[in-house]
Amino acid sequence: MAKPTGFMEYPRELPADRAPQERIQDWQEFHLEFPDEKLATQAARCMDCGIPFCHTGKLLNGMASGCPINNLIPEWNDLVYRGLWRQALDRLLKTNNFPEFTGRVCPAPCEASCTLGINDPPVTIKNIEKAIIEKGFAEGWIVPEPPAFRTGKKVAIIGSGPAGLACADQLNKAGHWVTVFERADRIGGLLIYGIPNMKLDKELVQRRVDLMTAEGVTFVANTEVGKDYPAEKLLSEFDAAVLCGGATKPRDLRVEGRSLKGIHFAMEFLHGNTQNFLHPQKGANTQNENGFGYPFISAEGKDVIVIGGGDTGTDCVGTALRHNCRSLTQLEILSRPPDTRQADNPWPEWPKMYTVDYGQEEARAIYGSDPRIYSVTAKRFLGDENGSVKEVEIVGVEWVKDESGRIIPREILGTEQIRPAQLVLLAMGFLGPEDMISQSLTIERDPRSNIKADYGKFATSLPGVFSAGDMRRGQSLVVWAINEGRGAARECDRYLMGETVLP
Repeated sequence: MAKPTGFMEYPRELPADRAPQERIQDWQEFHLEFPDEKLATQAARCMDCGIPFCHTGKLLNGMASGCPINNLIPEWNDLVYRGLWRQALDRLLKTNNFPEFTGRVCPAPCEASCTLGINDPPVTIKNIEKAIIEKGFAEGWIVPEPPAFRTGKKVAIIGSGPAGLACADQLNKAGHWVTVFERADRIGGLLIYGIPNMKLDKELVQRRVDLMTAEGVTFVANTEVGKDYPAEKLLSEFDAAVLCGGATKPRDLRVEGRSLKGIHFAMEFLHGNTQNFLHPQKGANTQNENGFGYPFISAEGKDVIVIGGGDTGTDCVGTALRHNCRSLTQLEILSRPPDTRQADNPWPEWPKMYTVDYGQEEARAIYGSDPRIYSVTAKRFLGDENGSVKEVEIVGVEWVKDESGRIIPREILGTEQIRPAQLVLLAMGFLGPEDMISQSLTIERDPRSNIKADYGKFATSLPGVFSAGDMRRGQSLVVWAINEGRGAARECDRYLMGETVLP
């Protein structure tokens, strides 16, 4: 145990962030660095529990409890406290291929299930994780490590998001020749185009891709399997394939006026913004050579309404503020969460509590209040003479049971309001994967339209073809994508070799 009385002596402390008024002027990460001494103090708060819930990775009531990739958190907390950073890095990399990603964008279910969190603020696990991996790169401890031998087997991975990258990394370690196909112009999937740069610097993604390339992984960008590369060739040119294309079909809002100009899915806005950030010389023309991508959509000087919460909604808020929008409102159909845990949401479940993320914090600093309006929905969109959206009619909702006992939203008569909007962003989640690959390969899908493959086996209805990540489980967290990518790699290795060397 790091320090038996540490959790009683030291309060939780995180590094400061740059002030909202300053950070919205650029696209750089806004979390400041923490000195090693303070990190060691925070690690000393770890209780090294006899049963550490922080790394259990269970689903409780449909929500993650503990780390889905089973990070050995108490072990590397103890090592950081003792100043043994190299050993801490070794322990961290045993379970996590990409701590530099999870240490920035993971919502930290590990902290939500930290035993200390029953009575006190939990250990700052996520910040310590990020510090370990960044010290590893800074000290030169992380270098290319190609496998000592090659099996001669070839594996294709479709999609270069966190599931695809984790699967590729593991299969390459097992000695297989791995080729990753990506339809965008850069490798990284949602890590590149789904998460803004101020939340995850794209140079960090490229740093990891360069490392994997040096270790022998082949990346093929600007290539959409099923369109630019026939899906059937996967079966003839590779010994196995893993589908990691994500759940990229967005949920729409079919109300009056939906066809007006100025109403966009969140990913159109975020993807086009990052393409413009990475390639400003292209201007609004941000599509790649195979026609994939979205034009740059500016929020400058506009009244912006974001419909939907979650990480994607927050990223739309933060991005629109950096465009210097005129006003910003975020609509949440759910009720405002309570300020504290409720009796029906006990530890170690994910706490369903009111929180203020970076985007809302920035909006509050600029406009004086949280931009979120709860228990409302958009009833219709109103347009101007040019066919562009100019206003949104919103209405309050209450949650009631229908005849079958389901809880559904019902409009509250007399609560209608009209709000100005020249840009509306739909951030209401995703329905499942796109159809091209599954239809080309005639692969079975589940009732939710995801690729049908049992968790733990990851095998599809087509022999030699596996699936992992959001494409298999539906929209989820980056850390679950890494979990599934590692699992699919293990089962793919077993299929190819008759046994597996992967954990």
